[in-house]
Amino acid sequence: MRKAFLQLHTAVFLAGFTGVLGRLITLNEALLVWYRMLIAVVTLWALYFSRKKLPSIPRAALLQTVGAGALVALHWVSFYASIKYANVSVALVCFSAIGFFTALLEPLMLKKRFSKTELLLGLLTMAGICLIFHFDPQYKTGIIIGIISAILASLFTICNGLLVKNIRPETVTLYQLSGGWLFLTLLMPFYLLLFPAGHLIPTLSDTGWLLVLGWFCTVWSFNLAMHALKKISAFTVNLTYNLEPLYGIGLAFLIYQEHKLLQGSFYRGLSLIMISVFLQTWLVYRAHKSS
Repeated sequence: MRKAFLQLHTAVFLAGFTGVLGRLITLNEALLVWYRMLIAVVTLWALYFSRKKLPSIPRAALLQTVGAGALVALHWVSFYASIKYANVSVALVCFSAIGFFTALLEPLMLKKRFSKTELLLGLLTMAGICLIFHFDPQYKTGIIIGIISAILASLFTICNGLLVKNIRPETVTLYQLSGGWLFLTLLMPFYLLLFPAGHLIPTLSDTGWLLVLGWFCTVWSFNLAMHALKKISAFTVNLTYNLEPLYGIGLAFLIYQEHKLLQGSFYRGLSLIMISVFLQTWLVYRAHKSS
């Protein structure tokens, strides 16, 4: 259990960099995600071919995995769109709603009873989000897109929790990212028609940041989170991912000086989010120890 939590928190720490990188990269949100997934997919397939160990997966599970890949592609596109329409802090704090949506959606999808504890902890996070932002009109679009991104991320993690029970995490990651990239490739012409991009080819600086995003914040982070899901529930994973805004917002403060846009309520809200994460972690450890 300790190893699973260490893997999870390392994945969350790496994910904390993605918001800052999303603002550094000048490509529009869909192209950014397309290149990110391309780098990750090429890297993973190259590793498998070099080891001469190509993973196999049942057809039914393959379709489910590809479907989850489409969810993660849409989640990433909406997440970076939230950054583009607002800023890093807005997108990351909206992402914290993932725990609340999981507490609602997981029982419905898995046909199990609602957990009062999970709902209360999710509501505590939502209260933190409400304290952090007074919903400034200039961030309205970014906030709406950010909430949509959190819902998609919740669905994606719940699906992953089911997939890794029967399939190796590395195999899920490979086919999931491959399916997500193919889905986004098919979607791209329509997306660019609706939201034209300033340029299609990344600059030299963009290429460097995309490699960091693809290798460290995608391939490595993805595999760590998948391994953690084998021991930890989807709700706990999603709730722990509320730490991602802490890392990302800290970097946004340091690099972009976004703290100048926030007031004292930001720190009170952030405290509520931290409390919800620590309470859930403590409850999981206590339940594991008693069992």
